[in-house]
Amino acid sequence: MKISVSIVEDDPRVRGSLARLIDSSSACRCASRHETGENGLAEIPGIKPDVVLMDINLPGMSGVECVRRLKPLVSATQIIMLTVYQNTENIFNALAAGATGYLLKQTPPDELLSAIREVHAGGSPMSSHIARKIVQSFQQAVTLPGAETLTPREAQVLNLLAKGFLYKEIAETTKTTYATVHTHIRHIYEKLHVRSRTEAVAKHLGQTPPRHETATPD
Repeated sequence: MKISVSIVEDDPRVRGSLARLIDSSSACRCASRHETGENGLAEIPGIKPDVVLMDINLPGMSGVECVRRLKPLVSATQIIMLTVYQNTENIFNALAAGATGYLLKQTPPDELLSAIREVHAGGSPMSSHIARKIVQSFQQAVTLPGAETLTPREAQVLNLLAKGFLYKEIAETTKTTYATVHTHIRHIYEKLHVRSRTEAVAKHLGQTPPRHETATPD
């Protein structure tokens, strides 16, 4: 079955362009289009798409606030933020709210479609510029209670988690086994007193972790 995608975007030209791109793909279909966060919040729970493309700069309710309210209603839906901004605070606010991807609007069409497939498969796609921002913030972050007890390997694994790597990709990068990566991540969660990838990354980077988020296997 094709990946169903809903679009929340206030610019009608961008909204239409995204819909045409998605419908032109053999792997995806546009399930719905919404011009405001309020409309998306009201209508998307009844549609339950596989993926939502969410503009972060919406009139009225912001994209981040829409994600925060929408995610508990459609927990299986993956949300990719689309933005012209590379503001680090916006990035982590969106991730903490429940987004699983963050792309610049100027992302090439093929890469956008690839990101939809990737997030649907369990990944966390991010534009390279966004990933660099995350890494820079990670390197500059003030150490929080618990973080100082991470081993060098655990710190490396947490860095890869922040960049959106899947567990199997972390295993390949660190030249360890899938089971070993699970063990490292369990230790990271215990030391940082968190229950999920987003909480771990957000807390280590000095953000406010999201509430009521449960850990999900990679």
